[in-house]
Amino acid sequence: MSFADVLETVGSVGKFQVIHILLLAIPVLFMASHNLLQNFVAIVPDHHCLVQFTGLNGSGQANAMGDLQTEGLLRAFIPQDPDGQPEKCLVYSSPQWHLLNHTESWENATETSTRLCTEGWTYNLSKFKATIVSEWDLVCSRKPLRQMAQSVYMGGVLTGSIVLGWLSDRFGRRTLLLWSHFQMAVSGTCAAFSSSYPLFCFWRFLCGMALSGIILNIFCLSLEWIPTKVRTAVSTYFNYSYTFGQLILAGMAFTIQDWRWLQFTVAAPFCIFFLSAWWFPESARWLILNNKAHVALKHLKRVAKLNNKDEEGEKLTTAILKSSMEKELLNMKGKYSVLDLFKTPVMCKTAYCTMLVWFSTSFAYYGLAIDLQGFGVDIYLIQVIFGAVDIPAKLLGVVTLTYIGRRFTQGTSLILAGSIIIINILIPKDTLALRTSFAAIGKGCLATAFSCCYLHAGELYPTVVRQTGMGLVTTMARIGAMVAPVVKMTGDYVAFLPMAIYGGMAIISGIASFLLPETLNIPLPDTIEEVENRAKRRVEKDADPKKDEIPLQETLTSKAEADHLP
Repeated sequence: MSFADVLETVGSVGKFQVIHILLLAIPVLFMASHNLLQNFVAIVPDHHCLVQFTGLNGSGQANAMGDLQTEGLLRAFIPQDPDGQPEKCLVYSSPQWHLLNHTESWENATETSTRLCTEGWTYNLSKFKATIVSEWDLVCSRKPLRQMAQSVYMGGVLTGSIVLGWLSDRFGRRTLLLWSHFQMAVSGTCAAFSSSYPLFCFWRFLCGMALSGIILNIFCLSLEWIPTKVRTAVSTYFNYSYTFGQLILAGMAFTIQDWRWLQFTVAAPFCIFFLSAWWFPESARWLILNNKAHVALKHLKRVAKLNNKDEEGEKLTTAILKSSMEKELLNMKGKYSVLDLFKTPVMCKTAYCTMLVWFSTSFAYYGLAIDLQGFGVDIYLIQVIFGAVDIPAKLLGVVTLTYIGRRFTQGTSLILAGSIIIINILIPKDTLALRTSFAAIGKGCLATAFSCCYLHAGELYPTVVRQTGMGLVTTMARIGAMVAPVVKMTGDYVAFLPMAIYGGMAIISGIASFLLPETLNIPLPDTIEEVENRAKRRVEKDADPKKDEIPLQETLTSKAEADHLP
């Protein structure tokens, strides 16, 4: 009896599984809120240098005290940019009183020296009550710190995937899920009330770590309690939960326009999730593999009771559970490391290609999804558009994955996304609707590629190193998400450079996807040797496609001879 048979005995798709999956999916609705929170807490309001002066000037042209807010007075103190708006980072070294006469052009003052802001900035907070940018003056020379906050957060996600993933294998999925919910609630709340920018980044880093722990353990607990036949449906359900979470974020941000309260709002629900997570049983698979079959038996009997399979549950014993995981226990005796992914030619190619695919997909995805303000469209509207486009994109991805193949879906979606991103560079900036439409389609293609990443990579790596391989590629994805905001900064020097890099990397990785083997309807490999042998058979078949064919004439002759046999 395999573990799948054990699960079927206690009810593989019953009341327990329905409640289990529904409760696990609720926190996924808030995953997007943390990943994309930068779009709203780090909005850059319209701003210019704060100008203060006292006294009467020598010619008696003006006598005022305090902040200069009116455009007329600003003309004398702040130069204008080519669009006729006040410069954001410069003031005149001395007032240009003659510019208060509107018949004078500001160009007449271009020879006058200017200096950087020293007194601070004035922000237009008519649309946004407060952001981290206006709170800590993350503009002008401090502008890179704005994007750095997102990179720090993604660094936490990377650290969490390594540290909390290892701890999960050691101490259990449920234990680490409880801790991750608690950490998210505490660190998210502390971030909302941070007194300085460094403290905000510190707490956001811990939020990123917690998010990784939540994602890893939610998916482990879901997949390890359901049968293979419904895994695709459950995976799709989780994917769409994340998609709808993007729409929820837009609504919350529109309603709560103060960054502190928005940060608190997306963190507070994890207090409830921490309490509800106590209901989840530990993974029975993990318990058996860690010599805790008696605890697994207790949980399985509880599941059987919820699924109205009490009699079947009572027949189970620890001996049956151990025998059901005998193959996995034998595999655990073999010692494999990440180095084993690079020791044989086929596995080495698989590792390099999947690393590139995961890095580029995450890199381009977050390059587009972060900093929506750069599109020049209402950020709440574009957040809704970017969230809604994932719905048909992921549905189309499910269809192509099921009927055409994993390699086609992965490669085509990445190449198409990269091409659209690059084409969008050439579209005039004043055609906002067209540019936004292209960006949304590109983001949808990347969402499809992301959905395919998990499935294709999981089917490429053999059982003995599957977790190791998935850990490697998810690490590359986190690095891609960390680098994306840094690359965004290059746009301050060359406007089209970030999108060119995002699009180029997507195209390159899409081409690399076609170097990987197709895995549709192919049994999962268990060993590295099996992967290598499969590749050799494919090469031999490609070299001699008629090798496995039986000549028609020979078949007919053999049949005729057989007919004359006594």
